[in-house]
Amino acid sequence: MSGIKKIASLLIVNRGEIAIRIAKTASRLGIRTYGLLTAQEPNALYLEKVDEVVDVSDDLSGKVFLNIERIIAEANRLGIEAIHPGYGFLSENPELAQACKENDILFIGPSAEVIRLMGDKEAARQQAELAKVPVLPASESVVKDATEAGRIASEIGFPVIIKAVAGGGGKGMRIVRQAEELERMYRIASNEAQSAFGNASVFIEKYLENPRHIEIQVLADKHGAAINLCERECSIQRKHQKLLEEAPSSYLNQQQRKVLGDDAVRLCRQVGYDHIGTVEFLMDDAGHHYFMEMNTRIQVEHPVTESIVGVDLVEQQLLVAQGYPMQLKQEDIKINGWAMELRINAEDVQTNFAPDFGVVEKQAIPACDYLRCDSGYKAGKVIPDCFDSLIAKLIIHGKDRADVIEKALKVLEEVQFEGVKNTVPFFKALLNHPEFVKGNYNTSFLETQLTKPYWVEEDEEQAAALLAMQAYLNHIETVKGEMLEHKQMSAWKQSRQSMF
Repeated sequence: MSGIKKIASLLIVNRGEIAIRIAKTASRLGIRTYGLLTAQEPNALYLEKVDEVVDVSDDLSGKVFLNIERIIAEANRLGIEAIHPGYGFLSENPELAQACKENDILFIGPSAEVIRLMGDKEAARQQAELAKVPVLPASESVVKDATEAGRIASEIGFPVIIKAVAGGGGKGMRIVRQAEELERMYRIASNEAQSAFGNASVFIEKYLENPRHIEIQVLADKHGAAINLCERECSIQRKHQKLLEEAPSSYLNQQQRKVLGDDAVRLCRQVGYDHIGTVEFLMDDAGHHYFMEMNTRIQVEHPVTESIVGVDLVEQQLLVAQGYPMQLKQEDIKINGWAMELRINAEDVQTNFAPDFGVVEKQAIPACDYLRCDSGYKAGKVIPDCFDSLIAKLIIHGKDRADVIEKALKVLEEVQFEGVKNTVPFFKALLNHPEFVKGNYNTSFLETQLTKPYWVEEDEEQAAALLAMQAYLNHIETVKGEMLEHKQMSAWKQSRQSMF
């Protein structure tokens, strides 16, 4: 077949569960997989799941996953034909895609030009407008200073959000609700963008209070075909970081689902997109949707889509990257039941989600046909403090949303991640919250609805109360003892004791 660049070897330039996930599908397709052994994680579980280990542990900087020159050099040295970036790190860096092209290595992702275009949030907005996809009012281009920011914000109307042009993950973003805050927030956002992405450029957009965050999974090939694989609801967030995703969304009706899907596909065609990706939208209380950004890579939450549509998205990545025409048609995509993904992070929810790195002493996952667990760890493995805190993703599938919640609570009762604090108590609290159960939530849910970000069983509360009472009584007895020891003995008592 003309235009096909078949590959037999793949270097996975990522770690943790996503490296394992990619290796699993690649191996099934007969592709030999390679993983990077780093100084920071020499006994990582993902190294046991690849066919060959590439030792780059001489790089002590902790940044080998960001070192394009080294990655390309290792691929060339070993004659590896393709590179998969996973998510995070270099997955949306056009320089890696360009370096692969220049070295005749297949990059599992879109072209450098498309990554660069859609990675620039302002340019992506302009493409959305050209594709007739709704966008929020915003500055026409990059805002050059705080004075211009103030003028634009006044024209748009407060509240506004200052956004870094580059990058993602909630960095370089600041909400401004009144003019007096703008200069300081502009400076903070710009400095954070420079630090995180090496690019201080920001733009300003109308801020939507308490929206729903809904994203559309898209897939396109190099032959002009493009489809959507339904939506994911990603509104349970903390500081713009997703914690739980579900598919489909309980907020959308069938007509809204079609409109968002059509808009996402139209944007793909507008920019000549030819890979897997995600088009993200915000939705207000009236049901109006607005383009937010596009992610040109596999998403952390891709398993919820796989669960309800029955498509291996990593397999599709590998096939379309090699130039195979997409076999799926839009009419083939059917929603089967419901799915949720719970991100189990090594974080202490009782201390404001502070990271809690260390050794996974025990990891026990219940065996049930409705649970998929994607994890980068097993008992005895170390969660290092130099990488993200994701321990595992619990993906639960059921016939409908209520069924998934019921099953998820059963899983949380049985699952064990010992040795580090984790977010299991948080998910128990969330899934027991009556408003979440009803589907009544948006991006402000954690701040406005979830008064206690962790769940305590009734018997645990009683035990804690008894322990507190016992501790109090012990303290009283100690105080009494100290008082008696220091009390001066009367002369009469002294004379009585001297008689014996």
